Amino acid sequence: MTAFFSASGLSVHYQTPAGSLRAVEDVSFEIGRGETLGIVGESGCGKSTLARAVMKLLTPTSGSMRLDGREIAALSRRAFREERLRIQMVFQDPFSSLNPRKRIFRILDEALVVKGLKSGDERRARVITALKAVGLDAGSAEKYPHEFSGGQRQRIGIARALIVEPDLVVCDEAVSALDVSVRAQILNLLMELQERLRVSYLFISHDLEVVEHVSDRVAVMYLGEFVEVAESRSLWSAPRHPYTRSLIDADPANPGFFESRLTGEPPSPLAPPSGCRFHPRCPIAVERCKTERPALREVTAGHFARCHLA
Repeated sequence: MTAFFSASGLSVHYQTPAGSLRAVEDVSFEIGRGETLGIVGESGCGKSTLARAVMKLLTPTSGSMRLDGREIAALSRRAFREERLRIQMVFQDPFSSLNPRKRIFRILDEALVVKGLKSGDERRARVITALKAVGLDAGSAEKYPHEFSGGQRQRIGIARALIVEPDLVVCDEAVSALDVSVRAQILNLLMELQERLRVSYLFISHDLEVVEHVSDRVAVMYLGEFVEVAESRSLWSAPRHPYTRSLIDADPANPGFFESRLTGEPPSPLAPPSGCRFHPRCPIAVERCKTERPALREVTAGHFARCHLA
């Protein structure tokens, strides 16, 4: 599959009174058209920071991002404006991401105005089509966000992201605020729309079951870096990094669920450990792991792991 979006050596550092916080460190990945790349990891590992870097809601400290071959990481906000419509986002909280003072028609119509559609009749038709595509009726356009349930509001968030016909949608914990039955409906909707529209997803979640369900490939993130990247089936059937194995073992949805050997909290990104960043919590670490940082290397075809022992 040919990649139309790629990131190479992407890093995001913040300066704090305590020093430089390395939220994302040397991350590289590709996404093909119509593909879903899932990113999973514990809270605080840098997933949401990476999402905001891809959206250029914050500026990467270093690295490259290319969209259809064009370098976008270094573009100014003004220069990036013409590319922004091609990358949209579905946020975690479906209520706070919608302006409570505006009717749904106005919320969706604004995106079309930004896109440059001048005909009011065409814009109205596009709004109604977008609402119907996510399972809402035409009358929804005249209501306010508070008149909808959480699942319906997330459908509106998806409609807003897709109405401008983007190539890539970043879903940052897009279903974590929903109950189980509504979550399943939204996930199925995303997959149905992807098949119909050939849109790509960067799907970020801490929920392994959700990521496994929607993703073609999965990247496992720990303390700002990718520690394993593989096709979804390969990752779940044969994880090659001890952190990934610990996450899968501790997932109650896993038929072989048992108490994980993973202990303690992740170290601070203000002072990451030397060598392998996972070694202080790793059940199989050896002396080499404490001093030598492992590279993310291909251990089997299409399966990459950042581990000396993989």
